[in-house]
Amino acid sequence: MCLINLQFRNHPTYKLIVAANRDEFYGRPTEPAHFWEDEPTILAGRDLTGMGTWLGVTKQGRIAALTNFRDPTNLESGQLSRGAVVKNFLTGTNSPVEYLQTIDPKQYAGFNLIVGNAERLIYYNNIQEESYAIPPGTHGLSNHFLNTPWPKVTKGKEKLASYMSQIDKADLEKIFAILADDGHAPDTHLPDTGVGLDLERMLSPMFIKTLDYGTRSATVVLVTHDGTLTFAERNYEKGVFKEDRFFEFNIE
Repeated sequence: MCLINLQFRNHPTYKLIVAANRDEFYGRPTEPAHFWEDEPTILAGRDLTGMGTWLGVTKQGRIAALTNFRDPTNLESGQLSRGAVVKNFLTGTNSPVEYLQTIDPKQYAGFNLIVGNAERLIYYNNIQEESYAIPPGTHGLSNHFLNTPWPKVTKGKEKLASYMSQIDKADLEKIFAILADDGHAPDTHLPDTGVGLDLERMLSPMFIKTLDYGTRSATVVLVTHDGTLTFAERNYEKGVFKEDRFFEFNIE
């Protein structure tokens, strides 16, 4: 997952709105969103290399989402797949704070993690090894820290906040359209993360499309104040629409 926009406890209809894009190499095998056979309470897509996931929910309303931390100097660090961090929270019963205490940050390459439910969300990263409760409002996370003002993060927050301020009931197509914004940021606004200007340009849009890497799926999660959870996933094949997945249930 490389871009997570969320609005938390700041809307008359929804406790939580998540709008996220997963960017990955096209060749990495993946299953689209489904209830897992081996963990039937989990609803998520699945990375078939590490057998974890980048974003998922459970029937009990637990939610977890992860982005990689962009640092070309530690690409090979860490022994375990970062997708396991999301999976392990979703399969457990610990509170977010208790769960974070079980993570050995040195076992993984750099990551950001959001865990909790529609009542309380905790942000954690294993670079600074810090965590804190996410306050009500609109937030954005890419491959640096929460709310780092990269162009795609700022754009995503502004677009989501603007749209949600105008409506009582969300239109999934409108949110997917926000996530499909493929506009590049001006060079003067790009961060310098050590990957070179050409790659910074290619990675600057909310929706990425290159020859071998890009946005593989977009996910929208909505949780209403009465406990209805909607999970919608739009899948792409090399930047072209492939299929939609839609799930809705009452949190147990």
